[in-house]
Amino acid sequence: MKSHRTNLRAFTLVEILVALAVLALALMAALRASSVGVSNSGEIRDRLPASWVAQNRLAEHRARRDWLPVGLFQGEAAQNGTLFRWEEKINTTPNTQFLRVEIRVFAPDRPEAALSNMTGFLVKPER
Repeated sequence: MKSHRTNLRAFTLVEILVALAVLALALMAALRASSVGVSNSGEIRDRLPASWVAQNRLAEHRARRDWLPVGLFQGEAAQNGTLFRWEEKINTTPNTQFLRVEIRVFAPDRPEAALSNMTGFLVKPER
């Protein structure tokens, strides 16, 4: 009589441990990626209203037809329930009919990093 031997191949303990280690590394990478995304969402939430502050400053100057003195000006503006600090740097241009306005907006708790930068030009009003 012939004996039939079946060749069953099972995973060894070492193979299972290696597979679990690879799975753990992949899950840790996915967790890290999601936590970075969550922390960036807070900054993105602040950048949008900060850009509105910069746009509003430039639009206000244009609407009033301001002709500002050259220099650095600072102030604060509230947007979306947050108080932002802004800086405006006014410079001349080669064309004497224009002024260059550089606006930077900062979060009150991080004065070293600008959330928004905008550059615009003002036209000298006709008298």
